[in-house]
Amino acid sequence: MSDCVFCAIASGAADADRVLENDDFVGFLDLRPVFKGHVLLIPRQHVLTLPDLPAELRDGFMEAGQRLASAMIVALGAQGSFVAINNTVSQSVPHLHLHVVPRTKGDGLRGFFWPRTKYAADESRDYAERLRVALD
Repeated sequence: MSDCVFCAIASGAADADRVLENDDFVGFLDLRPVFKGHVLLIPRQHVLTLPDLPAELRDGFMEAGQRLASAMIVALGAQGSFVAINNTVSQSVPHLHLHVVPRTKGDGLRGFFWPRTKYAADESRDYAERLRVALD
């Protein structure tokens, strides 16, 4: 879809700090992370919501999400992760995306209030590289 920012990232037409790529999916750092290392996982194919995800992509999508959740612990020292998908309501970009957010006890995340943070200059590259290494 030509006007979808996530399709542009998937195709390489838009920049992103990519941490995972394969034939079907791309994982990249959220520009406005809940916590540093927050990754968005998207199908390369334009899919609006989880109910629209083709059956042949379901297992691969969840497998990639599992790998990202594990990488948060190895690469970032997180104690766990928060994993979520919004469907239509609160979906800031109309393209299916799985949030994988590193978590530590006492990090301040409460319920569905998602505080946002920012990366310092070039800091996102370091987070992306650490996650890529853990995924290899």
